[in-house]
Amino acid sequence: MLDLKFIREHPDLVREGIRKKGDVDSIDDVLSLDTKRRDLLQKGEALKNRRNVVSEEIGKLKKAGKDASAALAEMENVKDQIKAFDDKLRQIEEALNHLLFTIPNIPHPSVPVGKTPADNVIVTTWGEEPIIDFKPKPHWELAERLHIIDFERGAKITGAGFPVYIHQGAKLQRAMINFFLDEALARGYQEVQPPLMINAASATGTGQLPDKEDLMYVVANDNLYLTPTAEVPVTNIHRDEIITDEKLPIKYCAYTPCFRREAGSYGKDVRGLNRIHQFDKVELVKFVHPGVSYNELETLRSDAEQLLQKLGLRYRVLLMCTGDMGFTQSKKYDLEVWSLGQQRWLEVSSISNFEAFQARRMNIRFRPRGGGKPEFVHTLNGSGLALPRVVAALLEHYQTPEGKVIVPKVLHKYTGFEIIG
Repeated sequence: MLDLKFIREHPDLVREGIRKKGDVDSIDDVLSLDTKRRDLLQKGEALKNRRNVVSEEIGKLKKAGKDASAALAEMENVKDQIKAFDDKLRQIEEALNHLLFTIPNIPHPSVPVGKTPADNVIVTTWGEEPIIDFKPKPHWELAERLHIIDFERGAKITGAGFPVYIHQGAKLQRAMINFFLDEALARGYQEVQPPLMINAASATGTGQLPDKEDLMYVVANDNLYLTPTAEVPVTNIHRDEIITDEKLPIKYCAYTPCFRREAGSYGKDVRGLNRIHQFDKVELVKFVHPGVSYNELETLRSDAEQLLQKLGLRYRVLLMCTGDMGFTQSKKYDLEVWSLGQQRWLEVSSISNFEAFQARRMNIRFRPRGGGKPEFVHTLNGSGLALPRVVAALLEHYQTPEGKVIVPKVLHKYTGFEIIG
């Protein structure tokens, strides 16, 4: 959520940010409600001052044994006016807050302006495509041949998009989760294990609500949601807290299953592990001082990139344009790994800086050294990494002519085997 004072003082800048993101401009409505709110506050304050004056007069009249009926009648009238003003103020503040929650974050000046994925900028590409003398198979064919992922039985148990990992496939999942977590711990992250269900306040804090209900699975009887990403519960760990400056940056890593409805997905995008409803992911979350948040963004990006480098997978980094960035982000990178069997890029991580946008919604602040008024922290997060497409790329990248898969050396101590098949 943006600061109301910032919107009031820089309306054109906010309008421009909304335009670049392609969202609906409601700034005029915000400013109108804000003007009414401040006018009511001023008038209400005057009435409350008058109430205090009349109350004092009533006391003096009674003490002097004089008739206070006129003053008492005025007091009742003032009370009624104050109540009416307070009721109106409450309605306006509710409408204003609702609008503020619908205004997107403003893009950082370094973010390219654009409307579609075609406008994203390739920052760097790492690694080479393997040189092979056979036609590579897509991962779903390899998985079926090697008996490591069963898509049909998963669909029987739950539905499409809920695969069953079996034999070496299950162990590979566990190996990669542990590898990702150990690498995060070595880079100074603290591991946490958050709940897998979140309440509406948590989802509102990170920006999943109020406009992304359809993307989450709902536990209707208890008004809870299955977590779409560990970003949500982990970032809410410090909701409504004031952190001492000395503790920043705070860096968490967390493994969770993630649940997403992925409504509207179809075709090649949902084949195999390309887009599924339940998947495993290790998330990296940072709470940082505002003055260093963009340096921390680059460090976070490096933390995610080194995982792909150690796995030896070809990848590229995209700087997302304004129209393809998302509602809550001020700047975002995507890491895409090369799918040899499909001859296409697959997203495996988004690295984002939200500045104070999420922290303001969650009321997460820090107290500056030497005292002073608490300020909002900046929050950042990134996947480190999401497993399904990394597994897909790994199977395709390291496949052999015989249809087996060579396991990257960094995973051997976790898997206990060097070849799948």
